[in-house]
Amino acid sequence: MRFDLGDLRLFLAVVDAGSITRGAAEAGLSLPAASERLRDMEAAGDVVLLERGRRGVRPTEAGEALAHHARTILRQIAQMRGELGAYARGLRATVRLLANTAAVTEFLPERLGLWIAAHPQVDIELKERQSLDIARSVTAGFAEIGILSDAVDAGSLHLCPFAIDRLVAVVPRGHSLAAKDRLQFAELLGEPFIGLAEGALQDNLDARAANIGGRLKIRVKMRTFEGICRMAGDGAGIGVIPATAARRCQRSSPITAIPLVDRWATRRLSVCIRGEPELTPFARSLFEHLAQPAGRKRR
Repeated sequence: MRFDLGDLRLFLAVVDAGSITRGAAEAGLSLPAASERLRDMEAAGDVVLLERGRRGVRPTEAGEALAHHARTILRQIAQMRGELGAYARGLRATVRLLANTAAVTEFLPERLGLWIAAHPQVDIELKERQSLDIARSVTAGFAEIGILSDAVDAGSLHLCPFAIDRLVAVVPRGHSLAAKDRLQFAELLGEPFIGLAEGALQDNLDARAANIGGRLKIRVKMRTFEGICRMAGDGAGIGVIPATAARRCQRSSPITAIPLVDRWATRRLSVCIRGEPELTPFARSLFEHLAQPAGRKRR
């Protein structure tokens, strides 16, 4: 059997996602390319690694064995690179960081700047994901660090508090809902809605609406929270965004921010890793920096 590191990363991505489509996306491959690569792996070993069904895929006994060894190999490769990097001068390094929408847009710009400035030889590969996908990817070793909400089971991951994210509804001043001091998400389902384009937060809101048997009446999707607030202020509809963004936007848009009382709307964000001994030196430094309270600036 001849499996390269790309094969192992793809296989773990598929196993952890339970889907070839999602695993291919995580590994940066097209679905046809990933499917062909998996078939080649099975043909090379003359063994069935995945059971394919209507609801996705799951590893066979042989696949479980391969997944175990793949995790060990990729972890050791990361450790080797970290140790060698400590001796190499001028060698650039990359730390892979996954975070949910609120962390990417509201908290990381302030928290990352000083660290990046102090480490000019390190690049950050930052990707936005839903918290469940972040937990899976960090557990599988596809990212060194993740920032996720307490709404998901983090399993054996090591967690440190990062921030508290509260979601609010933003409505035009004078709207019938503006007089309320709190709202339930279900009260928004009948209203014209301004969504967020291509964000994990919007995926979460769509799922929450479906869970209560409804659907958001989205009129338009904007790329930023500022865009949502401007549209809401003009009376185009309502939106749901983090409270930090709403406070900032209230200075320039005629909106009212109303807290959502749903339990899931107040999320405690944590920075997560598999374990400090498994981190490269730069990843460990970044983790320690992000785990510091927001008021304490650390280089």
